[in-house]
Amino acid sequence: MRVVISFDIDGTLEVGDPPGPVTLEMVRRARDLGCIIGSASDRSISAQQALWQRHNIEVHFTSLKHKLADVKAAFEAEWYVHTGDRELDRQFALEAGFDFIWMDAGAKEPWIAKRNGSEPA
Repeated sequence: MRVVISFDIDGTLEVGDPPGPVTLEMVRRARDLGCIIGSASDRSISAQQALWQRHNIEVHFTSLKHKLADVKAAFEAEWYVHTGDRELDRQFALEAGFDFIWMDAGAKEPWIAKRNGSEPA
């Protein structure tokens, strides 16, 4: 199953401000499993790209969170999911046709189960 995972940064990723529960190792694991990964944040595109480069993670996309529909249009997949920490993240994800996972649930890596053909716990 082809999966697109969009990560919010602040409040979601361990390197956010404030830090969140999703680790960079989790992001790398998703990428290594073949998921299409990237970020959709309030941070500028250049700031997002610098963050990923600083941590040596190659992502497939960086986007402003209100532009998630453009991410969906750019990648063909069976499941699109955005993980974040605010109601606004959820709103933008659902408007773009993504499923939404709160950051605490994202820290359980539900995309691994989904990618392997089972429902996330």
